[in-house]
Amino acid sequence: MKFSRAVLSATFAALIGVATADLKITTPSSNAWWVAQSINTIAWTCQESQFQTFTILIANTDPKVLTQPQAIIAIENNFDCSKTITQDQASQAAGSGYTILLANPLNSTEVYATSEPFEIKPLGSAYPTTSASTTPTATGSSASNAPTSGSDSQSTSGGSSSDATSLKTSIAGVAAIGFAALGYILA
Repeated sequence: MKFSRAVLSATFAALIGVATADLKITTPSSNAWWVAQSINTIAWTCQESQFQTFTILIANTDPKVLTQPQAIIAIENNFDCSKTITQDQASQAAGSGYTILLANPLNSTEVYATSEPFEIKPLGSAYPTTSASTTPTATGSSASNAPTSGSDSQSTSGGSSSDATSLKTSIAGVAAIGFAALGYILA
């Protein structure tokens, strides 16, 4: 069975596009909670995402706490990689079942990524244990004024940064096979 060059190229491009469009929220998480009425941090995997901007929302599984997701930041640039949230931007009560959503700025029901459920601890609670390194930003500076977690490199599925490396290696392998197959078919 022969496929046209255009069909193979489009299929291959779609596979690569899907594989590289992986936006994940790394903080907050089940191990990196927030503290109520305090400065908190949101971090995401900006290098692996095709989305240039998104809206940041906070939601809760309990409709008595939040009946619908609330916008924290209307339009956030993906290249920032993290954002420090002040108590004026998000002043939710202490509780559990919170999630952060990164959504389409024009249609907040189109959610690009959802964090793990996390807890907001009462004012005065300790932040999670910080790691030796700080969260890098796109400009190379670090968000050292904001708390970070030792589990920042974990994805929402519980994987680690080595999973991302494995994925990139797998994508490279798929690309090589795809190009070889395309060359064979066209020859």
